[in-house]
Amino acid sequence: MLCTGPIVMLLAGCVSMAPAEQTPNIVSDIPDTFPSEVDGKPYKPAAWWNAFEDPVLDGLVTDALKNNLDIAEAAARLEQVTAQARITRASLLPSVSAGISASQSSSPLAGSAFGDLGAGAINRIENETYSPSLSAAYELDLFGRARNDYAAARQDAVASAYDLQSVQLSAAAQAISAYFDIVDTRRQIELTVLISDVLNDRAERTDEQFRRGLSDSFELFQIRQELRSAQASLPQFESALADTENRLAVLIGTYPQPLRQRLSQSLTPRLVFEPVPAGLPIDLLSQRPDVAANWARLDAARLRIGARKAERFPQISLSGSVGTQGDTVSAALDFADNWTTSLAANIVAPIFNAGRISANIRSARALYDQQAAIYARTVLTAYQESSSAIEDYEEQRQRYLLITAQLDDAELSLDLQKRRFSAGVGSYVSYLDALTTVYRVQSDLSSSARATALARLSVHQALAGNWAPDIEPEKPPMTTQVEQSPPAASDVQEDQQ
Repeated sequence: MLCTGPIVMLLAGCVSMAPAEQTPNIVSDIPDTFPSEVDGKPYKPAAWWNAFEDPVLDGLVTDALKNNLDIAEAAARLEQVTAQARITRASLLPSVSAGISASQSSSPLAGSAFGDLGAGAINRIENETYSPSLSAAYELDLFGRARNDYAAARQDAVASAYDLQSVQLSAAAQAISAYFDIVDTRRQIELTVLISDVLNDRAERTDEQFRRGLSDSFELFQIRQELRSAQASLPQFESALADTENRLAVLIGTYPQPLRQRLSQSLTPRLVFEPVPAGLPIDLLSQRPDVAANWARLDAARLRIGARKAERFPQISLSGSVGTQGDTVSAALDFADNWTTSLAANIVAPIFNAGRISANIRSARALYDQQAAIYARTVLTAYQESSSAIEDYEEQRQRYLLITAQLDDAELSLDLQKRRFSAGVGSYVSYLDALTTVYRVQSDLSSSARATALARLSVHQALAGNWAPDIEPEKPPMTTQVEQSPPAASDVQEDQQ
């Protein structure tokens, strides 16, 4: 119902000194969609970490969302801010209190104004009073000070709720990132052991050829350097694996020992490989909790300007009480004859406060300008992060395909050297070199798979959520498992080349 007259507006509480909502220019000029050169399908919501189809990963994310201590801290902060909003709301409603008082006095009559009246028969004055009462007080918020303060406190609570979502999103993303780090590091350790075994065999044969004068010292030392380098990388991988497991344990709120038991099984997440849909709408940025939180804080700052402006105007409060009074308890309960009432109105208007109100208004406006800049920067950063994440994901997908093709060539070369050696026309050293190349390309492919998975994760994290093509494309595995074994020792002939 619209208020039509000034008096009606005051009585109905329609006056608000808060400025109108304004969107920063840089936010108004944001493009409608994200740039993309990939032809895609329409998007629809999806539980994005379930796309990796790994029950171990799903369990870890669930534990992170349930047990992460940063989330627990943010949840407690939300509860605190919500309670503060309830406290602020109390100023909008009447305060009602009940009380009862009892007094007893006894004083000598002598020396009082009635000292001669008692003629010795009455020498003391005694008095008892009992008075139950019910009182109420209410401030007429005619200019919206209390309403704007309460609305601002509610927006603070909304912002805190979005902050909690940000922490939850971050905890889930960090758990997923740590998990893929563990998957890749384990694979790197496995391949490094295989490469070291092959290089050790290669070094022994090169050393034998050097002693027989069939190879020079440069080749021998080069092979030894490659072997030492591979062996030296193992402790680094082991240390990185332990560090990542410890980090993941903290994220899910546990200790490393039980986590390592959970991770002792084979870890085989699916590599999510579908492209990002073209023309992804910019509205997806509204899913980002940091964007929504800063918008809520901007609105809270706007409302507080109105609250501070309202302090220029008089504050009108009403108070009243009703009760009884008697010299005995039964008389105090006689509401029909011994009732008492009081009603008061109070108006307080600021006249001189040394510029405090004006300074508060300027402070509120400055805070609003700060929040406007923070909100605009958040939107701009969100757009930049989303665009960069989409671009990086496309580049990582292309890199993965190129390394996959490289692995195909390396496997063909290995197969050729194996057949040449089995036919007696090739050297075993050439076979070992080809096998080493396959292992190293597998190592690169594992790293590329991790980078692709984390790039996909970055897209979901940048958009705060859930998009997926309607039609699922082919699903390549997380890593390409290519196991090659040298021929049996009995089949190895002495290399005469």
